Amino acid sequence: MSTDTTASVSTHILDTSIGRPAEGVAITLAARAGSDAEWTALGGSATDADGRCKDLPALPEGTTHVRLNFETEAYFSTKHSAKKQAEAQQDAPRVRDSGAFFPEVAITFAVTPGEHYHVPLLLNPFGYSVYRGS
Repeated sequence: MSTDTTASVSTHILDTSIGRPAEGVAITLAARAGSDAEWTALGGSATDADGRCKDLPALPEGTTHVRLNFETEAYFSTKHSAKKQAEAQQDAPRVRDSGAFFPEVAITFAVTPGEHYHVPLLLNPFGYSVYRGS
């Protein structure tokens, strides 16, 4: 939750290749106070069955930039065998390879104290998109 002196961050992931939330994706959170400051790792969590990560660490006072790192490679490695089975059942085209083109997705954005930032990730094995949600 944001306060007058801090911002807050939340996220969720939708796997657009299957039209479902992405469960079990590890996410780490880092912050810095100023463009030239060093990044400080704050901790992380993983997405739940709804693709949401509800327990990210709070941001410290003075945070101006945040980085969310999504570990997508492990997620797609475990989903690949289920996806092959679904493709066989639907006569869908085969995926060209067994892994994710993006083994991780790092999103960096600026924050202002008192604001909440919800950052949804729309993910598939060969691309992704993010936006500031509500």
